[in-house]
Amino acid sequence: WRARPSVRVAWSAMPSQKLAQYDLTYRMAPFLDRHLVFPLLEFLQVRELYPVREIMEGKIQLLGKTNMVDFAMDIHKALHETDDVPEALVERRKEVVAHMKSLQQDAETIVQFLSDPATVSKLRPDKLQNIQMLQEEHQIGAPQIDALYHFAKFQFECGNYSAASEFLTYYRTLSTDVVKNFSALWGKLSSEILMQNWDVALEDLTRLREIIDSQAKVPPLVQLQQRSWLLHWALFIFFNHENGRNLLIDMCFHDKYLNAIQTQAPHILRYLAVAVVISKRKRSVLKDLLKIIEQEGHYYQDPVTQFLVCLFVNYDFEGAQEKLRECDEILANDFFITAYRESFIEAARLFVFETYCRIHSCIDMHALAAKLNMNDEEAEKWIINLIRNARLEAKVDVKAGTVVMGSSQPSVHEQIIEKTVNMAMRSYNVAYQARQSGVAVAAAAGLEG
Repeated sequence: WRARPSVRVAWSAMPSQKLAQYDLTYRMAPFLDRHLVFPLLEFLQVRELYPVREIMEGKIQLLGKTNMVDFAMDIHKALHETDDVPEALVERRKEVVAHMKSLQQDAETIVQFLSDPATVSKLRPDKLQNIQMLQEEHQIGAPQIDALYHFAKFQFECGNYSAASEFLTYYRTLSTDVVKNFSALWGKLSSEILMQNWDVALEDLTRLREIIDSQAKVPPLVQLQQRSWLLHWALFIFFNHENGRNLLIDMCFHDKYLNAIQTQAPHILRYLAVAVVISKRKRSVLKDLLKIIEQEGHYYQDPVTQFLVCLFVNYDFEGAQEKLRECDEILANDFFITAYRESFIEAARLFVFETYCRIHSCIDMHALAAKLNMNDEEAEKWIINLIRNARLEAKVDVKAGTVVMGSSQPSVHEQIIEKTVNMAMRSYNVAYQARQSGVAVAAAAGLEG
């Protein structure tokens, strides 16, 4: 498991589909398992950013390295509008079936053991005790446990993610092979993501992160690569889990993962920017985010990151207005953040409004509406709702068509909150580092299983 270089598909954006230039799939794919690329291709096919034929050819290329031969045959038939399939696929199917029978035979004993709740109940947290019990009572040893790993991987490659997850969970309970245990955890994480079990996937993600960060003898370059993979896999979870956006921000602003973003994956800044904008609890990191975006501007930029620079660095409201319009289209065509399109636009408009209000005491409604990409009536209703919800101290002069801003100073309580808002994240980082130091010491002493 872990990320394997996915097949690069020669996609050619059609002239009428300029949004394809901001599609990040080709950047993301090398950091993802092949199976995790399939949902992205399905999304692109629905959005029609590329010719459907090219997407389908890309799917067949990806499937060529898996055991989902029947799926590849179906796509080939649909692509070429025929019932005939290449002889290579027919032979490949025979190989997969033969391999399946061989793996089933090798893993039969241990699979039967795991299929019986009465025998499974005998398993204990102590791996050595489990191995001894399996050997003495069921004649199951290291070869059978290793066969379970290969059988689980085969099930995963067949697209049977439920069985793969179950077998990998048991394998990690029984095996003392550190390398394969680590690989199995990547496979289980991928399976949970593909089954959309976000809570379980988050637990696996956290466990993987702890292992990666506590590897004392792994070369720094390897750790950097692993963190880059983990950041990309985490996007599936963080944009579907209830508290995912805040967790994404915490993870990305951790020094080691920020280093991975800056050196290998600056495109992750798009997702970090979206998370910061829509997360009310994490607005305090906006200044830090802007510094990173400016530093990485020569290597990566898109309308999402440029919107923040235009608004908060250059105070270019016209430029921000144009970028916000492009953001609306980009979010609609991005697999991970399409569900947050409306939330982002609403929060971004509020940013524009708040920034504009800081430098004006009386604002023309028509000019403000233009900067918010709204008509006059929509802008008036939007501002009135802000006032009603106590999010804005201002008055609307309907006859004059203006918004008159209040001039109250923040209370002492608000000033204290503003100055201490970063303490929670700092405390978390300190505690996390302390915990990792303890894990690293345990691993060095041979206590890590």
